[in-house]
Amino acid sequence: MCAHTTDRWDDIAAGQAALAAQTFPALERILVIDHNPELLARASEAFPGVRVLENAGRGGASGARNTGIGAATGDVVAFLDDDARPEPDWLEQLIGGYDDPAVMAVGGVARPVWPDRRPDHMPPELDWLVGCTYLGQPTERADVRNLWGCNMSVRRRVFDEIGGFHEDVGRIGLIPLGTEETELCIRIAQRKPGSRIVFEPAAVVHHRVTVARTEFAYLRSRSQAEGVSKAAMARLVGAQDATSEESRYVRTVLTAGLRRELGKALRGDRAGWRGARGIITCLGTTAYWYARGRLGHRAEVDAVALERRGRAA
Repeated sequence: MCAHTTDRWDDIAAGQAALAAQTFPALERILVIDHNPELLARASEAFPGVRVLENAGRGGASGARNTGIGAATGDVVAFLDDDARPEPDWLEQLIGGYDDPAVMAVGGVARPVWPDRRPDHMPPELDWLVGCTYLGQPTERADVRNLWGCNMSVRRRVFDEIGGFHEDVGRIGLIPLGTEETELCIRIAQRKPGSRIVFEPAAVVHHRVTVARTEFAYLRSRSQAEGVSKAAMARLVGAQDATSEESRYVRTVLTAGLRRELGKALRGDRAGWRGARGIITCLGTTAYWYARGRLGHRAEVDAVALERRGRAA
């Protein structure tokens, strides 16, 4: 688990308690604190059975995860966000996915925990905006292109062979730049032909969604960040691998969701108009910023990242 702010202390404590009660006990629990001395001291005192470490790399989720990987001694390293609470059999279900030597990584479902209710502008096809499993992902165990960082695991030796999370594409604090886990999974497939990335829906975590993330402004900013991040990732792994899953998602999942929301609207349900607006805004914003990055507007892409870092600081 990686953590960066005391604002999530209750979530961190709940997550650690859930990890301590797993049906498949972990060999060790590692909590990496991302450059926050106050949180480091508090966690070190509160969790005596946990290895609490300071991020030894660049600030952000990727550097923190790489710090944890470097300290881990188990054959499989599992990752959990600081605002996610796993089900009691989470580790048991993840480990069960390694029944084939070709399986290099296993991840599971992240269910959103809304502060009140799901906002109308965010239909379930857009749950990835808040770091959760979206409608359209497999409902049974299946091979996939990539997993989600809040609920995933990787064989330890994979990191020795291909390196850790790329620190140029990871989330920094509250800045919604991401796709580091996607880049890692694609790199596994490229560097280790024949390897498998497995999605196990029975491995479940509950991912808390803050009030700020339910606002329409967050949908726009998160979509913008996704386009920026995907452009950066395409430079690392190639455009085809970087967008193969996204193309299928737009053709099938988003199209079906848009039809459903428009149908609701035409039947007199105003929430349908808000859902359709959310889908169209998300798709248009992400595509626009991805295209800008791919067409050579690197300076503007970097400027967006720097602006967000400044606001988060």
